[in-house]
Amino acid sequence: MAARKQLTRLKAPYLKRILLEPSRVTDWEKYPWNLPIFHGREFEFEFTSAITIIVGENGTGKSTLLEAIGALAGYDEAGGGKGYRPVDHSIAIDKSGASLADTLRGHWLPKVTAGWFFRAESFYSVARYLDRAALEDPFKPPPPDFLSWSHGEGFIRFFEERCRRQGIYILDEPESALSPTRQIELLKLLRRMEQSGSAQVIMATHSPLLMACPNARLFRVRRSGLDLVDFQDTDHFRMMRDFCSDPAAFLAEALYEDEP
Repeated sequence: MAARKQLTRLKAPYLKRILLEPSRVTDWEKYPWNLPIFHGREFEFEFTSAITIIVGENGTGKSTLLEAIGALAGYDEAGGGKGYRPVDHSIAIDKSGASLADTLRGHWLPKVTAGWFFRAESFYSVARYLDRAALEDPFKPPPPDFLSWSHGEGFIRFFEERCRRQGIYILDEPESALSPTRQIELLKLLRRMEQSGSAQVIMATHSPLLMACPNARLFRVRRSGLDLVDFQDTDHFRMMRDFCSDPAAFLAEALYEDEP
């Protein structure tokens, strides 16, 4: 197979900064602009490493922020690469990320928008599209056949096939179908991507294993914005640490309910 053309000799990260343009917001009481991270009606976030990881509780806006970054890079809300639209999701997919992107400005050096936006909930639709498209093109190599594998194996096979190329990769909770062993496989892939210097990864996760990715910068969503944090200081890690040190005591406390 012929080598793919290198888009730039500059190293990742390619997306350097995103910032909110307050003048473009028409209703601060409407989602997603009423999220705590936009409480001060300003928002700015810099990317200074090849791998950036964002953590926070459900409902804090992690996925919406990733959707907005994907839209800035030209990706569809359902996930995929640039120009992919495998299914009609005009009703099923929330559009808040794209709406947020309309009020954001991205600073790139250079603007590398090749890559992939991975969303666990739409993985099978995208994978089915890729398998079918490869079968219909006689000039392409044999199809990757992502759907013949188990859920977790299909995820890893997909990552390995797609993420070897230069570009920007947005991963929204990729651990959703991965066992701890498979999460280690993903960590190995992330390390190879970081060492290549040609891939930028922006990932949201709840997995303490993925949060510990070497050389990644980890940010926690707070009311004040996105704060740099060590993975051992996250609630996710502390909860798993407490459970592993004394499962019985942890569960007794966690499952305790006051008498009505």
